Amino acid sequence: MLSSNSLYFYHDNNRTIEQLNLTSLKLRQARLIDMNIEQIREYCLSKKSVTEGFPFDNDTLVFKVANKMFALLSLEKKRINLKCDPQRAIELREHYDFIIPGYHMNKQQWNTISFEAGIDGGFLMEMIDHSYDLIVASLPKKVQAELSSD
Repeated sequence: MLSSNSLYFYHDNNRTIEQLNLTSLKLRQARLIDMNIEQIREYCLSKKSVTEGFPFDNDTLVFKVANKMFALLSLEKKRINLKCDPQRAIELREHYDFIIPGYHMNKQQWNTISFEAGIDGGFLMEMIDHSYDLIVASLPKKVQAELSSD
């Protein structure tokens, strides 16, 4: 069975697995074990050019980069929808009971993560980063360049 670090970094082609696992370990040591809604919100907003809003209802806080959604946070149900690489999405669902196919989303590319029972904050942040990075990578090169120069 792979560790959560291995699952997360399985598809990253820019750095070696060893570099990524070391970085992840350092980040995990500095993070809270359990995150609440406000901490998740603050973390999402700390990413470059992120906006937030309630486009659907008063319960679902949506985070966007360049007007594209990367996270949908349910304030009442304590769950978050995050975009995910399709292969990684399958692996995560097989290993973690609190990760299911995306609620009201494309089931291949989105996961719903329940954090009601508590989830490692570092692991949740890694999944948020992955979702954000997928959206940024899908943007036109000009927009990507603007984001990187902020």
